[in-house]
Amino acid sequence: MKSFKIKYLLLFIFAFATSIAFAQRKTIEIKYAGFGDKDEEKFPGAQILTRDDAQQIHIFHDGIDMYCDKAIFYGKEDFVEAYGNVKMVQGDTINLNSKYAEYSGKTQLAFASGDVILTEPKSTLTTDTLYFNRAKQEAFYKTGGKVVRDSSGTITSTIGRYFMPRKKYRFQDSVKLVNPEYTLKTKILDYYTDTGHAYMYGPSTIEDAVSKIYCERGFYNTENDTGYFVKKSRIDYDNRVFEGDSMYFDRGRSFASATNNIKVTDTLNNSIVKGHYAEVYRAKDSVFITKRALAITIQEKDSIYMHADTLMVTGKPEHRITRAYYKAKIYKSDISGKADSVHVDHKIGLTKLINLARLNKGDAFSAARKPILWNLKNQMTGDTIHLKSNPETEKLDSLIVFYNAFVISKDTISEDGYNQISGQKLIGLFDDQNNLKQVNILKNSESINYSRNENGELIGIEKSKSADIEMYFENKELTELRKLRQFDGKLYTEEEFPKNARRLRGFDWREDERPNSVEDLFSEDPPLNLPKIKGLEPYKDEEEFFNDDLIGRVKKADQEAKDKNLIKKDEKPKASRNIPKQLMVPKKLPPKTKKRPVIKEE
Repeated sequence: MKSFKIKYLLLFIFAFATSIAFAQRKTIEIKYAGFGDKDEEKFPGAQILTRDDAQQIHIFHDGIDMYCDKAIFYGKEDFVEAYGNVKMVQGDTINLNSKYAEYSGKTQLAFASGDVILTEPKSTLTTDTLYFNRAKQEAFYKTGGKVVRDSSGTITSTIGRYFMPRKKYRFQDSVKLVNPEYTLKTKILDYYTDTGHAYMYGPSTIEDAVSKIYCERGFYNTENDTGYFVKKSRIDYDNRVFEGDSMYFDRGRSFASATNNIKVTDTLNNSIVKGHYAEVYRAKDSVFITKRALAITIQEKDSIYMHADTLMVTGKPEHRITRAYYKAKIYKSDISGKADSVHVDHKIGLTKLINLARLNKGDAFSAARKPILWNLKNQMTGDTIHLKSNPETEKLDSLIVFYNAFVISKDTISEDGYNQISGQKLIGLFDDQNNLKQVNILKNSESINYSRNENGELIGIEKSKSADIEMYFENKELTELRKLRQFDGKLYTEEEFPKNARRLRGFDWREDERPNSVEDLFSEDPPLNLPKIKGLEPYKDEEEFFNDDLIGRVKKADQEAKDKNLIKKDEKPKASRNIPKQLMVPKKLPPKTKKRPVIKEE
């Protein structure tokens, strides 16, 4: 008697547990059908349902409603095929429309085909075929699809996947976003429907009527038309190419900025600006650049280099102006210069070296750091210097030194001897080789000259005053010096001429500041510490849509159908009918899975 009670109790527990398990896995319900029929020959074990004039067939499963004109329902396999004006609704988040659909209550995998439209609150997806994994709330297509979001535009791709909990799309292969203002193309795009944020991976472009952006990793906010790009970033404007390690772009302001290893190429004027922080205003034709800023005017034989704390390039392409502020330096193989600031008008070929009247830090007698030019062995200073060149021939034409002009050249033999000329104004002319051929010193001219014979022996040191002075050069050597309206002058022997009288007032020999190479332009700059580029994470692969969990559920449903003889021996189970065949084949050991291409990061 006792044994019977124990067996009865165990049987009751098993039955109760089975009923709970069955209750936990909800099955497909037919809420409404106009007509029902059976055809065991064509559809063994299935109910054939059709709509009536009142309404469509209504099918329900665990929070999702399905409507259609015709359905074939396999109750034992918990599987339904839906035909004609199919609609699947999941609360207020998902609406799926198609011509045909299949759904398994056991695997919670839906398959739709024929004019498929998936609508969520902020976007609409259209494709030919679509998979929908309800367990993970993910949708997937692999035969081409299109997503439309009103404020962002239209996105097309060969492969697409939608992660509903994250409101994220991942588009792959031939990805294209078309907006009325621009077109975005990339290899892989992560797009968030709630924010309109787009993340690009692999070679990517954003192109509009006036610009083209390129990068290999980037972010774009489709709501406010701003972007951030790293890895080989570049923006092409009508006549400028803007490159940098990290770039920010604002379409509404026609503005872009960049950090680290920046290069701005003016393709029309054949010039380059470099630095490590830059701002570009396209509408204003303005470029601002700092941190080791360097401007290069490319010439066929000898380019001109200019460096300063800050460089600004403004003006239309046909009339560019470059401004260099603070500690500006110029280098060319045959001429170099230095000033507080430099102003270059490229249209007329005029370069101005400007003095901001700042003194050296030191005592009250320290010399003013006037603008300075070096040509061959000559040093020229003054309050302001203008250097004129021919924009077409790229050759120097003339120079003018305004106020307090001073020319110094070191005597070729004596250690502390300097030839000097000073006056109110200086005008110099250049020959075809960019060498000074004539220099005129005007008004209140003074000079100290070391006279030597053909053997280099010192004849004497001449000190004189005159109204003007003219100097003539040949083969880079002074050949003639004329003093016009001289009113004071004397030739001294070296012994007769006191050393403290061998310097004209305002003498300031600055050979140690002379740039003799492009590298010398940066000799006074502090050490350069570039900021580390942050902000965009490298590409991360997602778990496959047909992952082990989903394939496991499908295989389990297939096996259950076979074990319970729900299908004929030669019939394929319903759950796996649209799953790619290779995914249902057991993996060999060691597994040899074909991986899809990934984005390689440096």
